[in-house]
Amino acid sequence: MSETTPKPVVLVVEDEVLIRMNAVEIIEDAGFQALEAANADEAIVLLENRLDIRIVFTDIDMPGSMNGIKLAQAVRGRWPPIKIIATSGHFKLKEGDLPPDGRFLPKPYNLVQVTEILRDVLAA
Repeated sequence: MSETTPKPVVLVVEDEVLIRMNAVEIIEDAGFQALEAANADEAIVLLENRLDIRIVFTDIDMPGSMNGIKLAQAVRGRWPPIKIIATSGHFKLKEGDLPPDGRFLPKPYNLVQVTEILRDVLAA
């Protein structure tokens, strides 16, 4: 991407600080701009105040008022154009847990997997 084209913004929602830092680094290495939130409540505040977020990359298992599944549903309801990628190391998704175009990426993930899924959801 050229310097005149803004990088797509990805909101990383992860309660484990080291995992969040790693995810941000991977996403930035993949050519995206990353924002960070430690839980769904912080994510909602960022979503309400930023109009440039294109993707929410969220952990499923999080403390707080809602987990990643509930956050994905809330994002779909309030900000339909925003793409959803949910991730977990041990959560088993059921049909209908994520919005219809939501994607799941199992942990642990690497740069290649994250880059591919980010590009896929933006192209969809």
